[in-house]
Amino acid sequence: MKRERTAWVVSLVLMAILAFRLPGSLAQRDDDYSFVRKLVDIHRQITTNYVEPVVENDLRNKAIAGMMSDLDPFSVYVPPAEQENFDRMLDDSFRGVGIEFELDDGKATVVSPIEDSPAFAAGVLAGDVIQKVDGSPIEGLGMTDIAKKITGPVGSKVTLTVLHPNGDVANLSMERREIVMTTVKGYHRNPDASWNYYIENTPKIAYLRITQFTENTADEMHDALVGKAAEPGKPAVPGIMDTGIKGLILDLRFNPGGRLDQAIKVVNMFVKEGVIVSTKGRNRPENIVKATGEGTLPYFPMIVLVNEHSASAAEIVSGSLKDNHRALIVGQRTYGKGSVQELIPLEDNGGELKLTVAYYYLPSGRLVHRKKDATDWGVEPQIIVPLDDDGERQVLQTRSDNEAIRAVGSRATTRATAAATQPVDAQMEQAINTMVGLIVLQPPPVAPPASNVGAPQAAIPSAPSGKL
Repeated sequence: MKRERTAWVVSLVLMAILAFRLPGSLAQRDDDYSFVRKLVDIHRQITTNYVEPVVENDLRNKAIAGMMSDLDPFSVYVPPAEQENFDRMLDDSFRGVGIEFELDDGKATVVSPIEDSPAFAAGVLAGDVIQKVDGSPIEGLGMTDIAKKITGPVGSKVTLTVLHPNGDVANLSMERREIVMTTVKGYHRNPDASWNYYIENTPKIAYLRITQFTENTADEMHDALVGKAAEPGKPAVPGIMDTGIKGLILDLRFNPGGRLDQAIKVVNMFVKEGVIVSTKGRNRPENIVKATGEGTLPYFPMIVLVNEHSASAAEIVSGSLKDNHRALIVGQRTYGKGSVQELIPLEDNGGELKLTVAYYYLPSGRLVHRKKDATDWGVEPQIIVPLDDDGERQVLQTRSDNEAIRAVGSRATTRATAAATQPVDAQMEQAINTMVGLIVLQPPPVAPPASNVGAPQAAIPSAPSGKL
C-alpha cells in the first residue's frame, strides 16, 4: 500500500512538472498530458501483449510518422541517426573524392569529376571507366556498393584504377575530403575545364545556371558576374560583366530551391528597391523583405528560364524579378512549392523536425504555394514554351555533356558545332531569340541619373512579340 502511495506521489509530481513545462493554457496542458498518457499506454500494451515481438524504437518512429503524415510532404521528422546526413544534404556537401558516375552497360562510368575535387586533381576525367578501388575489382557491383568503396573518412586515401577513353589504364591515388558542390555554372566547359559563360558572342549574351540555393550560392553568383579579387599566389579573376555583356540568361530549370536567404541576396543584386518577398504563417508574423540598394548591378536585359521542376527559392527569384519588372520569364509554370520550413531541434537529442511554418508571397501578393485544389500557383512565364518528357530528357543530357570535364581535344566546345550534333532545347532557343530581339530591335535603356546608378528600369524593353 505504501509503495502504491509513493508511486502516485511520484506520478503527480511528474504531471505537475510536465504541466509547467508545456506551453499554452492549463486546459491545453491537460489535453497534451492526456494525449501523451494514451500514447504511452498504447505503446506499452503493444510491446507487452502483441502476438509477435515488436521493435520498440520502430513503433515510436512510426507513431511520429503517422502524426506527420497528415501534414504537407515537406514537413518531416528526422531521427537522430539521420541528422548528420540530412544537414549535409541541405548544405550540398559530402565526404569523398568528387566523382559523379553512372552504370553504363554494367560499367562504372564517370559522368564528370567535380571541379577542384581530389578526383579532378588526380586526373579523373569524364568517360573514364572505374575498374578497381584499392586494387579490388568492382565489376558486377551496384552503384551503392561502389559508392561505399570510394567514399570514406576525411583524410583517408583511395586509389582508383581507371580506363581512359583513349585505352590507357591509370592508377590514380587521391585523398578523401569534404566536397562542396558548386551551384552556379556556365554554359559549357572550356578545354582547360574553366567555364565558358557565353551562349552567344554577337551580341554577347551571358548564361548562368543555378543548380540549387545553398549557403555559397549568392557569393558564387557575385564572383561569376563581378569577378574575384586576387588571392595569395593567384591572379584576379574578371567577371562576365567586365566583358561587355549585352544581356543575361539565368537558367533555374530543374532547380529544387533551397535557402531563402540566398534567393533574397541573388534578387538584391538586380533589384535596387521595392519588395523582394514576404512570408506569413498562422503563428508567424508577416515578414516583408525589401531590396537594400547595396551592391545592385547596373541594368542589362535579363531572361529567366523556368519549368515545372523549378521550386521554392527558384520561384522566389524568378517571381520577384518578374514582379519587379527586372526580368522576362520564359518556359513553363513553376512547381508551386512556396512554403517556409524551419528546422526545430527536439529535446534530449531526440532528432529534429523540418516543419512548414509559413508561406511565401511575391511582391504582387501572389501566393506561390500550390494548395489542394488550387488553380493558380507558382510563377507563370510571360512566354510559355512547353517541353514534353522526351524534350526534358534531351535538355538534361545536353546539359550533362556540356558541363562534363573531359580530356583536351575530346570534343568541340563551340555552340555552333554543338548545335549540329545535339538536340534543340526549344526553351533555350526561345530565350536566345527573345534576348537578341531585346538587344538589337529595341533602343538601349536610358541611363539612370548619376546619383541613382544601378537602379532597375521600370520595365525591360518589349519582346519582339510585344508581349511581356
